[in-house]
Amino acid sequence: VIKCKAAVAWEAGKPLSIEEVEVAPPKAHEVRIKIVATAVCHTDAYTLSGADPEGCFPVILGHEGAGIVESVGEGVTKVKKGDTVIPLYIPQCGECKFCKNPKTNLCQKIRITQGKGVMPDGTSRFTCKGKPIYHFMGTSTFSEYTVVADISVAKIDAAAPLDKVCLLGCGISTGYGAAVNTAKVEPGSTCAVFGLGGVGLAVIMGCKIAGASRIIAIDINKDKYAKAKEFGATECISPQDSKKPIQEVLVEMTDGGVDYSFECIGNVRVMRAALEACHKGWGVSVIIGVAAAGQEIATRPFQLVTGRTWKGTAFGGWKSVDNIPKLVTEYMSKKIKVDEFVTHTLPFDKISEAFELMHSGK
Repeated sequence: VIKCKAAVAWEAGKPLSIEEVEVAPPKAHEVRIKIVATAVCHTDAYTLSGADPEGCFPVILGHEGAGIVESVGEGVTKVKKGDTVIPLYIPQCGECKFCKNPKTNLCQKIRITQGKGVMPDGTSRFTCKGKPIYHFMGTSTFSEYTVVADISVAKIDAAAPLDKVCLLGCGISTGYGAAVNTAKVEPGSTCAVFGLGGVGLAVIMGCKIAGASRIIAIDINKDKYAKAKEFGATECISPQDSKKPIQEVLVEMTDGGVDYSFECIGNVRVMRAALEACHKGWGVSVIIGVAAAGQEIATRPFQLVTGRTWKGTAFGGWKSVDNIPKLVTEYMSKKIKVDEFVTHTLPFDKISEAFELMHSGK
C-alpha cells in the first residue's frame, strides 16, 4: 500500500481537500501509476458541483493526467514498470463489439463499474481516514498515485513532457478529433465553433489542419479572441453584440449557413443555435459539450428534413489505446499544438486555485 497526497471531494458542492490517502496495489489486469501531472477540466467541476447524475462521493476526481507505471497486477502485458503512460477515461479492450466496430470508440467493457466509481471487480483501491474513496472516470488523476484497469492506459513516448501531454487525456484530443474524425471537415469549408475553452480551441486547430478556409469563433468572453486567432480562427464574434439570434447572424455572414458547427459548452440552447447556423442540404453540427442532468435538446424537425445532420462525439472519436500514442507523436513532431493550451502551472496543493482560474475564464 502506498500513502500519498490526493485531492478528495468529500461531498458535492464543497471545495477539494488535500488529504493523505492509501492506494492499494493493483489486482489482476490493473496498473498503478505515479501521476506526474494533471490538468483540470470542466467535467471535473461538473461532477463536483453535484449536477452529474453519476457523481459518487467521496471521490478522487481528475481525468487528464500523465505519469509513470509504478507496478502492474497479474496478467498485465501491454505496459510494465517504468513505462510512460496516459490514463484513459474511454478504454479500449479490443474485444467488445464496440471496439471491433470501426464506427465508434466507445468501449463498453468496464462501463458499468466505471460509472459507479469502482474498479472492474466492484471495489475501490483508495482509502482515506478509514473510508473507501470512489474512483472517477476510471482514472482519478487528482492523486499522486492511482490505479486503473490495464485497458484504460496508453503507453507513450518516454521523451514527451508530461506536464503538457496530460492534456491529450481529454480536452485537446476531444476537440481535435471532433473536427477531423466526427465532422470530417474538408478543405475550403466554413466552420463555426461555439465556446473558446480548451476544447473549442482544439476544434479550431483541427478545422485549420483539415484545411477549412473560414473558422468563425463564438464566445461572450472577448478576452479569448486573441488566443482563438492564434489557433486559426479567421474571425471572432459575440452573441451579445447583435439583437438577432446568433444563428441568424451566422447564416447572413456565410450566405446560408456554415458547413460545420461545433458546440463546446454544454448549453442546450447553444446546441440548437449551432445546428440552425448550419447550411441547408449538407450542414453538420457536432455536440461536444456535456449538458446538465435531465436537459433535452430541441429544434424544428424541418431543420433536419432539409438536410442538416446533428452528431455527437466523445473523446473526439479516437480509439484510445491505438491513437493517444500517435497524438503524442504528432505533438512531438509539431503537427498539433499542445504547449499553447497551458495558461498556468501550479503546485498540486493549489488545485482549488486552478478551478477558480477555470471558472473565471482565465
